Amino acid sequence: MRGGDGSGGEMARPMTSVRAAGYSSRGRAGMTVGQAFDPFHQGRESSAGGAYHKLEETPEEQIRYLERKVNLLIEDSTTLAAAGNLRAALEKAKEAGKKERQLSRQREQLELGDQMNLDLTYCVLFNLANQYQRNQLYQEALNTYGVIVKNKLFNQSGRLRVNMGNIYFEQKKYSQAVKMYRMALDQISNVNKDIRLKIMRNIGNAFIRMGQFQDAITSFEAIMEGSPDYHAGFNLILCYFALGDRDRMKRSLQRLMAIRPPAIEQNEDFGATLSDEPIEDHEVFDEDELRAIARQRQQAGERCIVLAAKLVAPSIENTFSVGYDWIVEAIKASPHAAIASEIEIAKAIQYLRAKDFTKAVETLKMFEKTDQKMIGTAATNLSFLYFLDGDYKQAEKYAELAITTDRYNAKAQTNRGNCYFVKKNFVKAKDHYQQAINVDAVCTEAMYNLGLVNKELGLHLEALQAFEKLYAILRDSAEVIFQIADIYDKQGNLQQAMEWFNILISVVPTDPGVLARLGDMFVRDGDKSQAFQYYSESYRYFPSNMDVLAWLGAYYVECEVYEQAVQFFERAVTIQPAQVRWQLMIASCYRRSGNYQQSFETYKRINEKFPDNVECLRFLVRICTDLGMKEVHQYAEKLARTERAKELAQAEATSGAPPRDSTPVKSSREGRPSATSREDSADGDRGLVRSKKVMIREPEAVEKIDPNPQVRRPQTSSKSRGMDADDFHEDVNSLLPE
Repeated sequence: MRGGDGSGGEMARPMTSVRAAGYSSRGRAGMTVGQAFDPFHQGRESSAGGAYHKLEETPEEQIRYLERKVNLLIEDSTTLAAAGNLRAALEKAKEAGKKERQLSRQREQLELGDQMNLDLTYCVLFNLANQYQRNQLYQEALNTYGVIVKNKLFNQSGRLRVNMGNIYFEQKKYSQAVKMYRMALDQISNVNKDIRLKIMRNIGNAFIRMGQFQDAITSFEAIMEGSPDYHAGFNLILCYFALGDRDRMKRSLQRLMAIRPPAIEQNEDFGATLSDEPIEDHEVFDEDELRAIARQRQQAGERCIVLAAKLVAPSIENTFSVGYDWIVEAIKASPHAAIASEIEIAKAIQYLRAKDFTKAVETLKMFEKTDQKMIGTAATNLSFLYFLDGDYKQAEKYAELAITTDRYNAKAQTNRGNCYFVKKNFVKAKDHYQQAINVDAVCTEAMYNLGLVNKELGLHLEALQAFEKLYAILRDSAEVIFQIADIYDKQGNLQQAMEWFNILISVVPTDPGVLARLGDMFVRDGDKSQAFQYYSESYRYFPSNMDVLAWLGAYYVECEVYEQAVQFFERAVTIQPAQVRWQLMIASCYRRSGNYQQSFETYKRINEKFPDNVECLRFLVRICTDLGMKEVHQYAEKLARTERAKELAQAEATSGAPPRDSTPVKSSREGRPSATSREDSADGDRGLVRSKKVMIREPEAVEKIDPNPQVRRPQTSSKSRGMDADDFHEDVNSLLPE
């Protein structure tokens, strides 16, 4: 059929009652933005191309288009903020603000001011203020919030003073925060009870930060009377604790315990069958987000009760044990009776802090028969206690019990490994430490002990890896740093060892053992000036270390500064008066410095105290001969008698016959370091060979000192002065360390 206009053009669309009105299942998808409704093709051009003429957008449509763009920018800003990209979120919020201002100007130009979208303006400003606050641009956020709250056209804008108060709270301007909270409280009706209570909690927290506990009590008391809350109750107890009000602490703790936990309903299909089993068995079936939130709130409430109980137990009664007993009885009568065992554990730990191990063991042993749920925790603590007491058999027993109760208990695995460690079964100890780390990747005790056991097994590379991982967690642990440095030293990597010992000194700058160890390493490296510096620092902090005294004395002898050397040897005599070596060194220093008379007097006193010392008699004969003194014959005869007695004693000892004289003959070997000097050296390292958390002593953490060292005297310029070969040989060569 031809068109009705008779022009022979294209065929017209059939006219129907539905399609002619423009309604179809396809809708108006083919129409462009701003295209007018034209069912009769009246707007079609007469050109051969048949294109549509695009009508100009109306002002209302332009406004709606800009509003959509602003909304999209706000959505992008909030999405970026939720993803953690705060800077990009702020940029989007600023762009939304610019678009909104452009929209307002366009409304004014088109004289559409009566169509102002207040909700959009409020949303833009509120989002911008939020993004400023998230980026810690607090002043800009306050200014933006101020624009909102001062605009009377915005309904309920006064609530945003809570946000302004939060900003002041973060800035530690607590008085201004309280002012804002109270202004917000005045503008919120009593109908919104929950919001008012939350604002009152913020006011109480601000008063606590300012130290105004009585004002804080007023806010928290109002909360506990209106709608009891765990956090408000805990803060109320803190305030009464700060004021020392014992009776109110008790009452507040009872009110805190009386708060009922959120009900965690079970599924009807599984609740009846699994109600007596632990939560882990059925939470696979019954867990959902709401139930998880309820469980988290219940755990947070129980934690508040436990913390409050630990805080006030020593204060509400004359002794902490009586206080804990009162709290346990009160909890058993409350809806939170399940956590009474946890309070008993806290009581046992308090006994440990008071070093009353007997009471602690008695308290923990009660769990073997009473509470099967807490038996694993109690057994772990009992194992630790028996290990400290040296009863390794009982420690092993309770460690096994704890592992049997819960094989994923990292602390129990660590304690079991400790028992194997002291029995020197390092392979099994390593296995238990590794299991503890597999269960708890940040179990620092197991990681430290794993490094120790690898060190004992000679696996220095594995030990180093374990300690370096632990160092990433405990940056300021002196024990960990010492172990790393010690391993590098044992591997022969002297430079790395010295670097780590320098790090250790930055953590414990006054530890004499570390300073002495670093001095010894510089001696091995050939830098005696640096070694002298560290040995001097070690002597300053611990002037009784015999090895440090001997090295410093030898250093001054080598430098021919005999007056300084005498000071160190005199201190050594004070510490070890029965050791002849130090007194011989003093006399030798006087002789080397040319003070022969003082040297003679010193040798004479030594001979009176040690009449059988051959070295002293030889030098007395030598000095008397050089000075032409008449006592030379007396000392020569005494030297001959002493040497003959020594030879006879050696002959009798060789033949197996008992010596005629039961008094042992003193020899020059008495001047060598005794076991006491080794103990002194160990004391110097006493701060570095213990783990903070596990009572295992590292056998090789202290540098071993041979009680009979075969060492040479430091090279000095004595031979250059033409002295005899034995002038300073007998009393120094075997006495001074390198």
